[in-house]
Amino acid sequence: MQMGKSFWNFLIAGVPALIFAGIALAADQGTPAEAESLAKKAVAFLKANGPEAAAAEFTNGKSFKDRDLYVVYEKFDGTMLANGGNPKLVGKNLAEFKDADGKLFNKMIVETAKTKGKGWSESYKFMNPMTQKIGEKIMYVERVDDAWIGVGVYK
Repeated sequence: MQMGKSFWNFLIAGVPALIFAGIALAADQGTPAEAESLAKKAVAFLKANGPEAAAAEFTNGKSFKDRDLYVVYEKFDGTMLANGGNPKLVGKNLAEFKDADGKLFNKMIVETAKTKGKGWSESYKFMNPMTQKIGEKIMYVERVDDAWIGVGVYK
């Protein structure tokens, strides 16, 4: 059996291109370590500058957004104080907000912050702002008084 020239050309040129494209895609996504670091930076900013300045900076500022990583700041009752991924959610109560599968993920995140103080949520499905597709996501959260700050990462 004889292999065609185009097959060999693909192996020589195409496969490395696909590998590098996969590496580039992975580099465009935040990692769990980067999400946790950004959340800790946001908590420190909140403590140093107060809730109003922090909410404005988390939602509108560039220093708390990195690729698909952004800060969410919410009260335990579900009131969104800041959202770097979707500013239209600020001021809304998301206590009963469900993911793409109907999971009450917001309650799950609140529970993690309340009971553990900080840590990773269970996975849920949410719109990725980079790809505009629903993807699996986990969120690192830290409790701050009667609220939480979180940064999610897409799997």
